[in-house]
Amino acid sequence: MQEKVIDEKQQGTALEIAGRDTNTKKLFIESYGCAMNFSDSEIVASILANQGYNTTQKLEDADLVLVNTCSIRDKAEQTVRKRLEKYNAIKRDHNPTMKVGVLGCMAERLKEKFLDEEKIVDMVVGPDAYKDLPNLLAEVEAGNDAVNVILSKEETYGDIAPVRLNSNGINALVSITRGCDNMCTFCVVPFTRGRERSRDPQSILEEIDQLATQGYKEVTLLGQNVDSFLWYGGGLKKDFKNASEIEKATAIDFSQLLAMVAEAQPTMRIRFSTSNPQDMTEEVFHVMAKYKNICNHVHLPFQSGSDRMLKEMNRQHTASEYIALVNRMWEILPNCSISQDIIVGFPGETEQDHQDTLSLMDQVKFVFGYMYKYSERPGTMAARKFEDNISEETKKRRLTEIVDRQRSHAAYRTQQFIGKTTEVLIEKESKKDPNQWSGRNEQSLVVVFPKGNHKPGDFVNVKIHDCTSATLIGTTVA
Repeated sequence: MQEKVIDEKQQGTALEIAGRDTNTKKLFIESYGCAMNFSDSEIVASILANQGYNTTQKLEDADLVLVNTCSIRDKAEQTVRKRLEKYNAIKRDHNPTMKVGVLGCMAERLKEKFLDEEKIVDMVVGPDAYKDLPNLLAEVEAGNDAVNVILSKEETYGDIAPVRLNSNGINALVSITRGCDNMCTFCVVPFTRGRERSRDPQSILEEIDQLATQGYKEVTLLGQNVDSFLWYGGGLKKDFKNASEIEKATAIDFSQLLAMVAEAQPTMRIRFSTSNPQDMTEEVFHVMAKYKNICNHVHLPFQSGSDRMLKEMNRQHTASEYIALVNRMWEILPNCSISQDIIVGFPGETEQDHQDTLSLMDQVKFVFGYMYKYSERPGTMAARKFEDNISEETKKRRLTEIVDRQRSHAAYRTQQFIGKTTEVLIEKESKKDPNQWSGRNEQSLVVVFPKGNHKPGDFVNVKIHDCTSATLIGTTVA
C-alpha cells in the first residue's frame, strides 16, 4: 500500500551528490517530511557546494550536519529530535568540531528551544533563509549561535540551480510555488513557510529544459498548492502599484503553466502535486486531456467526508462539491487516477462524521492515500480554538478502519488493469526481486516485470496479468 499513517516510522534520506575536487569540507544533510523539504535540501546542497562543501552519507565524517525538518505532525517532530540526539552523541564522542543545524519548518517553530533552552544545535535556518547560509556559517565558525527564520513574501529560489536528490537521473522535483494562503485550522504551513508566492514561469521552463538536457525523463511540478500558481506578466502582485495595473497585466495560471511545460518538453512525463479542491479548475483537466505527456493522476486531499468537519477545518469545499469535481474530472479524463489525504480524529469528530468519510471513500475508490491521526500543532487555529477531545484509542480504531477501506479500494483499482497494457517508466530494480524492474505508469501505480533488454529511464509497454493492492505485475510487450 502507498498510504502513510502517522504511526509509521519516518525515515530520513541523506543527500549525496557528485563532489567538486576543490571542495574540502563535508556536508551530511538529511530530509524528513513532504516533497518540498526534499526539494529544499537540493537547493541547500547547491548553495553549500559554493561554500566548499561536498556531501557525504557517512555521518561520522561530516563537518556540517543539517536536518531538514517537518512540523506538520508530532510524530515527525519526535523523529527529528531523536536524530538530533544521534548527531550530538557522535559530535560528543567522535567529532567535536562537527556543527549541527536545523532547517525548515521545525526551525521556524522551535528556534528558541533548539538554541537557547536545549542548546542542541549551532544553527537554525528557516525555509526562506537558505541564501543566508554563508553568513550563518561564518557566525558558527566564529563560535556564535546563528539563526535566521525570517519569512519572505518574495523568495522562490528560482535563481538557484538545485542539485538532484534522485541520483538515477530519471525523476526530478521542480518547485513552482512556496508557502500557502489556505488557512486550514489544522495546518502549520502558513506559519512555518509563509504566504503563497509563485515562481517566474521562465525560470521554471529553463530548469526543466536543463533537466531534459541532462537526460531526465519525468518532472513533478511541486508546491503546497500548485493549483493556485499565478504569475503576472510584470512579476508578482507586489510589483504593481494598484489593482488597475494588475488587471491590465497578462496573468499565467496553473493550467497555462502546465500547458507551457508540456509543450516545451513533449517527450518528458509531467506530474504535479499537491492540489486543493477549492483551487482546482476544470481547465486543468482539459490541459491534461490535450497533452499526452501529462500523467493521468491527481492527488486531491479531501481530509474529511463530513461537511461539519470540513467547516471546522476551514476547508473551502463541501463533500458534495468534492464529489462533483471528481466526477467532472472523470468525464474529461476517464482513465485518471485520484489519491487522497485524510485526517481522522479531528476535534469533535463524531461516529457519523467518521462514517461520512468512509462513505466518500466508497464513492470515489481512491487508488492510494495518505491517512493520519489528528495531531495538535501549536500555533494553529485548531490548537487555539478546539480541545483535542478524541481519545487515542478512538483515533487508532478509526484510522484502522480507514486504512482497511483504502486497501480494499486500492485492490479494486489495481484489478482494473489486469489484461490491459500500460506504459511504464523504468525507475529502478525491484526491491523484492533483483531480476525484475520497477517503475510507475501514468496513473502513479508501481509496476514490476522481468528484466529484459531495457534499462532505467526507458519507457516500456507492460501487459498486466496479476496485482496486489499496491502493485501491478506483468510482462513487457512490443
